[in-house]
Amino acid sequence: MTDIVPAGLTVSGMTDADYRLMVDSLVDYAIIFLDPHGHVVSWNAGARLLSGYDDADILGRHFSIFYPQEALSRGWPEHELAQTIKLGRFEDEGWRLRKDGTRFWANIVITRVPGPSGGTRGFSKIIRDLSDRRKQEEAMRASEERFRLLVEGVKDYAIFMLDPGGHIVSWNLGAEKNKGYKAHEIIGQHFSTFYPPDVAARGWPAEELANALRDGRFEDEGWRVRKDGTRFWASVVITAIYDAAGQHKGFAKVTRDLTERRRITALEDEGRRMTTFLAMLGHELRNPLAPISNALELLKREKTESRILNKTRDIIERQLRQMTRLIDDLLDVGRITSGRIHLEAKPVRLREIIVDGVEAIRPGIALKSQALDLQIEGADPWVTGDQARLIQIVGNLAHNACKFTPNGGHIVIRLGFNPANAAEAEITVRDDGPGIPRKDLERVFELFVQGERELARTQGGLGLGLSLVQQLTNLHGGYISVFSTGRAGEGSEFIVRLPAAPTPNVLGDTERVEGEKLVLIVDDNRDAAETLGLLLETLGYVCRIEHDGLAAIEAVKASRPDVVLLDIGLPGIDGHEVARRLRADLIDPPALIAITGYGQPSDRDTSFEAGFVAHLTKPVDIERLTAALDQIYARKA
Repeated sequence: MTDIVPAGLTVSGMTDADYRLMVDSLVDYAIIFLDPHGHVVSWNAGARLLSGYDDADILGRHFSIFYPQEALSRGWPEHELAQTIKLGRFEDEGWRLRKDGTRFWANIVITRVPGPSGGTRGFSKIIRDLSDRRKQEEAMRASEERFRLLVEGVKDYAIFMLDPGGHIVSWNLGAEKNKGYKAHEIIGQHFSTFYPPDVAARGWPAEELANALRDGRFEDEGWRVRKDGTRFWASVVITAIYDAAGQHKGFAKVTRDLTERRRITALEDEGRRMTTFLAMLGHELRNPLAPISNALELLKREKTESRILNKTRDIIERQLRQMTRLIDDLLDVGRITSGRIHLEAKPVRLREIIVDGVEAIRPGIALKSQALDLQIEGADPWVTGDQARLIQIVGNLAHNACKFTPNGGHIVIRLGFNPANAAEAEITVRDDGPGIPRKDLERVFELFVQGERELARTQGGLGLGLSLVQQLTNLHGGYISVFSTGRAGEGSEFIVRLPAAPTPNVLGDTERVEGEKLVLIVDDNRDAAETLGLLLETLGYVCRIEHDGLAAIEAVKASRPDVVLLDIGLPGIDGHEVARRLRADLIDPPALIAITGYGQPSDRDTSFEAGFVAHLTKPVDIERLTAALDQIYARKA
């Protein structure tokens, strides 16, 4: 290499050759000697390796060749030499260039080499590539910045830091939202500011920090105070923070406002207690009803012409029937609110439901000389549901109309489809009674509510009927609306809307045609089921359609299809449960093909474990489906 030590310079104990050999062997450092004007006089192997230049490329050229354009534009190479002449030594970090144009982050040290007469003989320049270290630092800074933005942007949690003494040193948006303080108002204050006076007075804030310091972490729930003095129920987690050397630096504190959740929990507890009480009350009241009912039956069998006895017996019978109805409502409320009610899911003709539902109230209508208009001959909707509970819905609405309609009033019950949505069956019960005041419309379906009659109870009842109607309607996937002006004589109108079901085919009534390929399609998306059925029918299959799991099981037992195309995400019970029940109930269940939006390998494994022979994802590839059907029917041949 070209001499890196100028003539006349020696190192004690080393020859010039030894020194040159040592310097040239340092490949981790670029060591360059510059003349007084910054031209490269000599350099080592580390410089060649770092820069990518050969000796012929670089010797004699100005060292500014290693600098990017932005550094050249501000005259940085000349500045470095000027500072070195002035101070004797200059150190810097910045971007430098290799021969191929790529950049590296360099640490440089330039040292002035004096001449014999005290002038500047040249400069030694040592360069080290710190690109990896800079990447790590940049990654760390980026990570810290992302974490800072994440913490500061969280609004549902108050996240802030405390110094070892409990004073606030940072503050995020969630802390501002939950506690009401701006950052400049609270940073520097002690965190005991957030505690009710009685809690702070007994030293609980300090005890929390002591627990966190002892155990590393402390969690608690309790009342805290906002800036405006209001209280909120807080979940608090305090974590002790240490630096890399193990020195305690303070605490991280995360607080969440759980006031609403605590209120809901209290209401749920109260609801459970009420449910238990209602169930116990209902059962206890049934005990004395049994002997009263038996005694009434004995009285009916007595041959007597006593007018008073006969009239008294009729009164007891009516009141017994009313008492039984109230107790049944109490028990139903308990079953629904505790989730213990069981609904069947079968095709039900609503025309028959209305006829049966109003049958029980006809004596009351006759007693009050009311007119009942049943408008049920036009449409003939079917639904999937529990027949007894649907009768209960209609019966309670009819009973409510009868009860609040004056003598000689009119009640209209209409059956049809929702004019705005033909997929919904609609039952309307309208009367011309006193109506419901507007302020009570929102509360009419609450338990034990009877509007302005709540205190007088002139019409009797516990205010359970309409609440039961709403809950049973919801359990059937429907909803109920109420309309009333609140003006006397204009009455009230209740509208129940339920998902309509296709008019069922009585699948078991006819013999299967020999060679008929019967496929049952089960999908709660009606359009998807019907279009798939039409497509398969064009291919020669006979299709039946159901929209929920329980109806599918009944249809399989009734019609014995060859294949069931079964959606997994069904209402009620899902497709996997349908498959398991069919395998358990039938000796020779039909072949099952899963038609689903779930297409992960684990989803396929679950389907095959449940008994499916194929698993197809939506939208279904019709060629794959027909291939699967061909294989099934080939095995049956």
